[in-house]
Amino acid sequence: MNIEIIIVDDDPCMSESLAEMLGIAGFSCRDFNRPQEALDYIATHSSCIVLSDIRMPDIDGLQLLAAVQQLDNQLPVILMSGHADIPLAIQAMKEGAQDFLEKPINSEQLFRQTELALNRRQAYLQMNSQSQPASAHAEYMTQKIIGRSPAIQYLRQQAMVLAQAQVDTLIYGETGSGKDVVADAIHHSGPRADKPFIAINCGAMPENLLESELFGHEAGSFTGAQKRHIGKIEAANGGTLFLDEIESMPLVAQVRLLRVLQTRTIERVGSHQLIPVNIHVLAASKMDLVTLSHQGRFRSDLLYRLNVANLHIPPLRERENDILLLFEFFCQQAALQYQRETPTLKISQQNKLLSYLWPGNVRELKNVANRYVLGIPGDGINLNEEIPAPAVDIADLEHHLDTYEKKILISTLEICAGELNDVATHLNLTRKTLYRKMKKHGLNKRIFRSLGRTIMSS
Repeated sequence: MNIEIIIVDDDPCMSESLAEMLGIAGFSCRDFNRPQEALDYIATHSSCIVLSDIRMPDIDGLQLLAAVQQLDNQLPVILMSGHADIPLAIQAMKEGAQDFLEKPINSEQLFRQTELALNRRQAYLQMNSQSQPASAHAEYMTQKIIGRSPAIQYLRQQAMVLAQAQVDTLIYGETGSGKDVVADAIHHSGPRADKPFIAINCGAMPENLLESELFGHEAGSFTGAQKRHIGKIEAANGGTLFLDEIESMPLVAQVRLLRVLQTRTIERVGSHQLIPVNIHVLAASKMDLVTLSHQGRFRSDLLYRLNVANLHIPPLRERENDILLLFEFFCQQAALQYQRETPTLKISQQNKLLSYLWPGNVRELKNVANRYVLGIPGDGINLNEEIPAPAVDIADLEHHLDTYEKKILISTLEICAGELNDVATHLNLTRKTLYRKMKKHGLNKRIFRSLGRTIMSS
């Protein structure tokens, strides 16, 4: 889902500069210098967030915020203000603005707040969209396997191919990475979506009951079997059978499962009648089955029968770009479930989420989101604890960088006698970027041209 950043600022130089900065960072932007034109666009384009200045003629930032809320009170609005406008910005946050950024804009804070607003908007649109896309299967896949990281985009593409191909598939991933979610997405994105999806956790089932649960049994086949029982495989007929933690399946049960995969028939325990089954088999493991087969702990012939195709789910620590998106999504779900407001994340809390290693993966992240919405502590990461401020003063660093940039510009302008083409070439900048930086530092080319003429005449 492509969500645009609507930039509203009556200063064309500022709006273009922000659009350029965000565009380079990979965001999709559209800038407006007239607030009314932005409102007209937002009225027909809901997949967006708003980044607006406060001080504007005709319609100021607070009025724009109120108008946006009338259109959609869940649409995030971030306001920008100078230091003197901070009381106004605080008022705006009380009235529903997501956050405010103080000018001059800190690029790191801009990217972080923009990413957070995008995540919030995407989660809201995914959960509340009433329209159905042309491909319901593709939409289901996108809604179940959430993320914008390249690894997750690739995973979605491969899962969609396998959903349509209906080949038996192995799904690898660490504990809590979402193997069951991927299996569910494959089933509901394929031609068997309206048929049964039967899941069984091989690691949670006692060995003496596993065969009965998988294959069913006839009445009297063993002590306590008082009536016929339909097993999971037979119940999945026409649909999908998902075998989670298949590495835990006993070797005896593996032999019988291999026969089912080869013949697509089953025999209930206590019966010799062959029952045909039409199933798509998905199996998941947190361990490398090839290694287990070499160790004699998993049958190699079953491995090769299952491993027609395989998917590998990346751990959350390798999906940093998805952490805030998933956290916002889970917070939205928790807020609806528990009838609570969705709290806004502070920058320090975002950094805490991004720096954590997530040994429990997505499952742990969801638990943290639930606790955060409820305002309760828990094991592992705790967002309700305050963390000390960083030792580095980011604002001071930005000031030093700006000072250094200005010195370089002045030096180059003096060398080139104010000839902007020469300056741009010397600094490897576009004319547009050079103009913007000169305006930012209050530099006038005429002064340097005059200086150049003075030097030449002396």
